[in-house]
Amino acid sequence: MVSLPDPPHPFTERLHALVTAAGSVADLRRYFGMDRPPGAAAFTGARFEALGGGGDHPKVADTVTAEDLIAVQTLSVTVPAAAALDLLEGHAGKQLSTLLRAIPRDLDMADATEADLDPDSPAHKAWHLLRDQPGIGWVTAGKLLARKRPRLLPVYDRVVRCAVGQPHSFWHAMHSALRADHYALRHELLILKQAAGLPEAISVLRVCDVVVWMQHHTDHQDVGCTWD
Repeated sequence: MVSLPDPPHPFTERLHALVTAAGSVADLRRYFGMDRPPGAAAFTGARFEALGGGGDHPKVADTVTAEDLIAVQTLSVTVPAAAALDLLEGHAGKQLSTLLRAIPRDLDMADATEADLDPDSPAHKAWHLLRDQPGIGWVTAGKLLARKRPRLLPVYDRVVRCAVGQPHSFWHAMHSALRADHYALRHELLILKQAAGLPEAISVLRVCDVVVWMQHHTDHQDVGCTWD
């Protein structure tokens, strides 16, 4: 009997279609201000990765800093003052630092194992710790972790969720999508990154996030999100 390949997963198909749509390179260049003077990007999120040297810089990779808290504001979320102080100086910050030390800093999601992302992983425990802080929630928790581990953990918010759907686990769905068909999606994202002339610090995951967000954020604002 001839074995047939597994059928494409709808999430992977949808993501691949968004990434390869016309205008993706132009959207990336506009978002990151590639055609503007330095510091004059059209979107504040263009500074998310690089602010303060980056959240994954070796000197600060395992602690939450004031720059991290400002960086997530560039993505339109705010950590309440009490939660921010606890992450900077209190018990929550110490707990998070312990977990961050167990999360690889130089690992790409496409190269990760299922164990790096499963419910018992340090990454998942860190997400739960952040999500459960007063006033933070799932969107801000994900953005903080994407700031600390931009190569491994993706930004995921309501706009992206509206565009690609709501899989049981976004991390695992992204992991599978990046690895499907001999890493075809990762290859496409690397091509987009190069074509747009983006800095090395911009991760493959962030390229994907920005492309999807740019294609959908206007519709999301105008007509509302199916998944909200």
